[in-house]
Amino acid sequence: MNAPLTDLSRIEVRRYEQLIDGKLGESVSGKRFTRESPAHGVTVGDYPLGDVEDAEAAIAAARRAFDRGDWPRMSGKERSLVLDRIADRIAENAEELARMDALESGKPISQARGELQGAEDLWRFAAGQARSLHGIVPSGLGEHMLGLIEREPIGVVAMITPWNFPFVILSQKLPFALAAGCTVVLKPSELTPGSTLRFAELLEGTGLPDGTVNITVGYGNTVGQRFAEHDDVDMISFTGSTEVGRTVSRAAAGNLKKVALELGGKNPQIVCADADIEAAADAVVFGVFFNVGQCCNSSSRLIVERSVADRFQQKLEELTARVPVGDPLDPETKVGAIINEDQLSKIEGYITSAEKDGARALCGARRLKTEAGRFYAPTLMAGVTPEMAIAREEVFGPVLSILTFDTLDEAIGIANDTQYGLSAGIWTNDHDRALTAARDLRAGTVWVNCWMDGFAEMPFGGVRQSGQGREQGAQAIEEFTEMKSVLFHRGPRADRWVPDAKAG
Repeated sequence: MNAPLTDLSRIEVRRYEQLIDGKLGESVSGKRFTRESPAHGVTVGDYPLGDVEDAEAAIAAARRAFDRGDWPRMSGKERSLVLDRIADRIAENAEELARMDALESGKPISQARGELQGAEDLWRFAAGQARSLHGIVPSGLGEHMLGLIEREPIGVVAMITPWNFPFVILSQKLPFALAAGCTVVLKPSELTPGSTLRFAELLEGTGLPDGTVNITVGYGNTVGQRFAEHDDVDMISFTGSTEVGRTVSRAAAGNLKKVALELGGKNPQIVCADADIEAAADAVVFGVFFNVGQCCNSSSRLIVERSVADRFQQKLEELTARVPVGDPLDPETKVGAIINEDQLSKIEGYITSAEKDGARALCGARRLKTEAGRFYAPTLMAGVTPEMAIAREEVFGPVLSILTFDTLDEAIGIANDTQYGLSAGIWTNDHDRALTAARDLRAGTVWVNCWMDGFAEMPFGGVRQSGQGREQGAQAIEEFTEMKSVLFHRGPRADRWVPDAKAG
């Protein structure tokens, strides 16, 4: 562990309100709840607890704002200016928002600051996309016909965001829906709602019309369920576990609303014998221990060529021993706290099961004793085989499963042998191997000689049970649109269906 935890007297309990139809206030019931920091064990926030009635009010406000309000009818330029003003507010308040995320989730403050920079960039990119959305004019329909293929906002979009990246995932969804002209109802996770509710306050004075964005906090089986099943919601965008994603899809089937899902992953990094071992080892350690492994993009599977496996494992042990674990508010910390006791117990269960199946821990595999909070030691598990649960299921903790291969075909086969398909990576100096892996790995993103490098310009999402649809990139705004075909006829109607009365 790093230095002792922050002086608890410096941590204030902040009181928040929800946002519906442009007004900040309490939930319909007046109920509230609190959240403890998973690192410090003290209360850090006091929030309104929404329920079905709050979900209904939020949806009604968004429906009015879409059907009769100004936002969908504004020009792309006007919407772009508003999104840029919101990005300015995010930049001005980035340190406060990052601290909220660090306290509520247990993530390192340095990481949270980086996420806020990324969030601001996403809003600015989306602002540009608001002016770039365009349709198509087919040119071969004949001299009497003009065809227009337009893109229109899909309508009211419900968004459900997770606890592990509270603000940046909001920013992967919300600005693109707004750029398209949609109105939104949003439910952040009840574990980390603070930065989202603070964001609701920052929207005042940006030019965003009332009801365009509505935010309420509640549980998945109440607010989330109502968002998913409501007939006045045209689309739902959900980020979370694959299991809950299936529930969202079933609930959304009632009115056949569009569903976008960003779900789990069991992401592999393949390391070939010809790779830059130093660089690959650093990226593997980063990939699995980033955000304490509580990340859908976590590279929780290492598939290393057998001829260099022992040397690579030794390097991983050396690096892991130097990873700073401790207080999320310490800028030097790289690995923070586990979100809650249930998640910590789940991690321990996977370790116990793997050891029973013959795997062995090279390091870690234990809770860390601390004065407060929940911390788990960064863990390397060797002797893992593809059929073990720890190699197939999402652990969501700082645990690396190490597997070996002899041929690239074998490595790709191991990598693809899972229900997921979010991301994958390969480390090699052989261009042919790199291209083969890039084409054959079944994943929405493939990294070659890097890991988790991301840009607003690049779409992100998964295949198979890692989800459907894409966030970020020019494609993201299209996710929140419908295509409409419009046909114009010029001149007299030439081909009469009903015969002319004078004929014959």
